[in-house]
Amino acid sequence: MILQIETATTVCSVALAKDGETIALKQVDQRNIHAEVITVFIEELLVETGSHYADIDAIAVSCGPGSYTGLRIGISTAKGLCFALDKPLIAIETLESMAQGIIDDPALLSTFNVPPSTLLLCPMIDARRMEVYTAIFNTKGENIVPTAAEIIDEHSFADLLKENQILFFGDGAEKCREVLGSNPNAHFLPGFTNSAAHLTKKAAEKFAQKDFENVAYFEPFYLKDFIAGKKKA
Repeated sequence: MILQIETATTVCSVALAKDGETIALKQVDQRNIHAEVITVFIEELLVETGSHYADIDAIAVSCGPGSYTGLRIGISTAKGLCFALDKPLIAIETLESMAQGIIDDPALLSTFNVPPSTLLLCPMIDARRMEVYTAIFNTKGENIVPTAAEIIDEHSFADLLKENQILFFGDGAEKCREVLGSNPNAHFLPGFTNSAAHLTKKAAEKFAQKDFENVAYFEPFYLKDFIAGKKKA
């Protein structure tokens, strides 16, 4: 059994997975609520499934990029549980888990009427203004373009869009629709929500491979340095 935590965006999501299948999930999409609800969600999932902390074999966490504060809360919670329970820590990049969430929904992919071999997945996390954290994956989950912070304009992804259909999704995608939406090969999926359930497959694979992090030294994948803004009066 793996406890899974996703806090990289405005969504606070916790899931329990057993033998590679999600068995319980709690999540809420609300800004600045992660610290308030994350441990409550974990307790509620254990009660709902009749489980105990001793039943957990590992903790998996979405490690970024994403919200600086959200990542700190999620990873601090995961590391604290790993220390307390003496369990291994599994880290999964947030954009990779987002792509996996699309791949795990074949009915969704079929609605685009695009051969899987020509469809690419582009998860986007809002990084303010016209910048996003993004990467490109194929429908096998293989990384085609590595994770980066990109300022999106009408020329972004031009070479890839010439020969491929690209599905843009995530909380950073909608603001890019105006500059990319005129390309017939660009598709946008509204309403995509990051979820701890998207970690299930990758977490099970890493657990089987014993691909664990050093709990003492592991840090979130911020991608950019944190810049504190001035508090409004």
